[in-house]
Amino acid sequence: MDELELLARLIQCEAGGEGNIGMQAVASVIMNRVRILEGEYGRYNTVHDVAYAPRQFECVTGNHPTQNIWSMNPQSEHYAIATWAYNGGRLGYMSNALWFFNPYSAECSLYFPSGVGKLIDRLGNHCFYAPTDSYYLT
Repeated sequence: MDELELLARLIQCEAGGEGNIGMQAVASVIMNRVRILEGEYGRYNTVHDVAYAPRQFECVTGNHPTQNIWSMNPQSEHYAIATWAYNGGRLGYMSNALWFFNPYSAECSLYFPSGVGKLIDRLGNHCFYAPTDSYYLT
């Protein structure tokens, strides 16, 4: 599958129920990882590299039989957001976000579980984090 289709599938799988803003935020994180030159993600320069990096996206690890990128059928809205992000579009306050996750609780931790990110915002069920100085040592 090509980069745009993979991005659309990731968006649908990871944030399909989070509305356009939630899907744009997830797309921003994915493309921020593709574009960053420093730290751990500096090794990855494609959507494929980012998607298939070890232990990064539940939708790629295949731990859920029906909620994975292979079972997704992206629609025009997913492709539109994927194209927007692939071409440089970002939500302003997510311009450097590198992580998101669902804490399965009402609260987001101030720091990403590994301590390399600090909370930016919560959108729907996901908490979003920007890198701290310690990320750049990874």
